[in-house]
Amino acid sequence: MAYINPAPGTASQIVLKLDCGIAEGTLTLGATPLTVPALQDITINAANDVFTWSQLDSTAKKQIATTSTNSVAMNLVVDPTTFFGTTLASVQSDTVAAQGLLGLSRNKTLVTFSLKVQEAAADKYVKGQGYITGLAPTVSADSPVWVSPITLTVTGEYTVSATE
Repeated sequence: MAYINPAPGTASQIVLKLDCGIAEGTLTLGATPLTVPALQDITINAANDVFTWSQLDSTAKKQIATTSTNSVAMNLVVDPTTFFGTTLASVQSDTVAAQGLLGLSRNKTLVTFSLKVQEAAADKYVKGQGYITGLAPTVSADSPVWVSPITLTVTGEYTVSATE
């Protein structure tokens, strides 16, 4: 059995890249995607909803899977340029780098993402589109750098491929 084992401190084992969504369903990254630095952890959620009902002829409930609610949740150490972007008063039509994570969330910009998972046999890329939500930067005496959760709420399906 093989395991996906991201060793801490090893560069490029897990890489998240974002770009402005060209059109819904188009999973192509542009020439200059934003690589999200300083990821602390990442969770890929693929949660199927379930419809449940009871029947008079059965002592157990019946269930069937329906649509899936997908998201990518993570925590990161806040990098000022990545978080705030290169243009403070950015708009939705600006580049992903100009908007930064906060601008992408504020502007409700559809983003295309590619998450590289390095494996011994061959790298895999989980790709999709969605919106950035859940930003909540915090700092404390015990954690003297800003950290923030971030969620990519996925619209549509995940795609897994061997190329970015």
